[in-house]
Amino acid sequence: MGESADAVNTLQTFKAAADNPLTRSILKALSKHCNRDNANRLDVALELYVGIRKDACITCKVSQSLISPILNTARHGFGLTEEQLKNKFRDPYWRRGLVSVIKGIAWFGVKRPYVPGAPFQVVWNITRACNLKCLHCYESAGAKDPDELSTEEVIRGIGILADAGVLILAFSGGEPTLRSDILQLIKHSSDRGMFTAVATSAMVFAQRKKAQEFKKAGLQFAQISLDGFNSKTHDFFRGVPGAFEKTVQGIKNCVAEGLFVEIATTVTRYNVEEVPALIDFSAKLGANWFMLYNFIPTGRGMNIVDSDLTPDERENVLKLCWNQMKVAGVDVLSTAPQYARIAQEAEERPAVISNAGVMSQSLKNDPKVVPTHFYNPKLSGQLRQLADFIGGCGAGRFYICLEPNGDIYPCVFFPHEQNTKVGNLFKDNFEQVWRHSRLFWDIRDKDNLKENCGSCKFRYTCGGCRARAYSYFKDVLAPDPGCVRNKEAWQRIAKQSKPLSRNRLRNKIAVQRLYPLNFPERNLAHSSPNRCCEMQHTSIWFETV
Repeated sequence: MGESADAVNTLQTFKAAADNPLTRSILKALSKHCNRDNANRLDVALELYVGIRKDACITCKVSQSLISPILNTARHGFGLTEEQLKNKFRDPYWRRGLVSVIKGIAWFGVKRPYVPGAPFQVVWNITRACNLKCLHCYESAGAKDPDELSTEEVIRGIGILADAGVLILAFSGGEPTLRSDILQLIKHSSDRGMFTAVATSAMVFAQRKKAQEFKKAGLQFAQISLDGFNSKTHDFFRGVPGAFEKTVQGIKNCVAEGLFVEIATTVTRYNVEEVPALIDFSAKLGANWFMLYNFIPTGRGMNIVDSDLTPDERENVLKLCWNQMKVAGVDVLSTAPQYARIAQEAEERPAVISNAGVMSQSLKNDPKVVPTHFYNPKLSGQLRQLADFIGGCGAGRFYICLEPNGDIYPCVFFPHEQNTKVGNLFKDNFEQVWRHSRLFWDIRDKDNLKENCGSCKFRYTCGGCRARAYSYFKDVLAPDPGCVRNKEAWQRIAKQSKPLSRNRLRNKIAVQRLYPLNFPERNLAHSSPNRCCEMQHTSIWFETV
């Protein structure tokens, strides 16, 4: 009990020390670029702190003396020695992340949930060109856009992101590996200090030498889409026969080359029954993570909107993921924010603090996994209150999306509409957009959400998917209709929509935009087998996708 009280006191002391106007003014001054040392002053100060830089200008030395007490206060809250903290931040990516955290405190204060000084991750859809025809593609990818950026323009954009302090740059699409300059772009991103990733079908990596080339260029992380446990399901989703075999071989080659591999599955009614097998298959292939993607009815996904899971179905599959992760041999994550709530409820110890910032004394100090959008951290005892700061939907808060022409959106799953576009990387000041966008702040403020999300005790660790809310209700503050706590919202959709038969759906896929359909309640455990293949091998399907 004494250790728990110490942890609470330490964290409250840190908040009081860091979240006052004087400290924030000092941190803002220290967040500027130093021309003499050619780096952000905070970065120079951290290099001095951990001992990898021996000398710096007098201002940067003063910066180091000012942030050292803040770091020492924070490390006590995490139970770390000074040397342990220094070892952690000798890693350039951890150091870059800490700079963003400190900048966030300087500009925004210590908020729940927390907003860093720059997005931790930017997903850049650098092309809409694609060699697949995925039914659920949020980009409606296929042909290259006429206003797709040139190599020189993308490189300039990479510089803007790096200068802003972005930690992770993920190239997506479309299929990013189709760009002839992709290796050059990966190398430039890596050289600028960003952790560099691709979101891909991995078909190009079916040739192992390609995986070797990408790793040599600086690629560190590969998110690889696998939407079925077999070719019948996966190739149906992807629209190209033979895609499954190439993707699986690509996964094997990426694992063999030592890349961090995440297998990503978008769950719908067509493949939900294969999720347990996909988790086990991911572990067998040697993947680091299995990511269950929330289906969002946007892009071509609007054409199969009736494949969305009901709230009960989503609840069941997320519980399955949570339980299977403990025995599967692979870390299981999900873009569905409700995953954090399910984990907390499963442990019967919700990581939620009261308005006064005090957590129940019934909590133990044993570490528990508290899922977030990017990571499943283990937090012990009172430190679980950190989940309120780092958890929940990260759109416009931890990450953003860029389009092939540089347009900025909160998330890849937001419809590409004027109401959801917040700027352009080349036409607007990126850092000003991050700090002042009205849409970003609407999404970030979890206390401003409409019911039932707004009053939910899990609103900081979950808060619902804002892209789903907007896609269904054209309102970023609306309830996420995918949650069991918002069943009335889901039922409202069903009442307002018109049923559509499977035969009519076949004929209308990719022909016109379909609005929310009728979603009959079904028991996940009693779903009919192999629904995913009802349209397989029909000429209509291949002609219309």
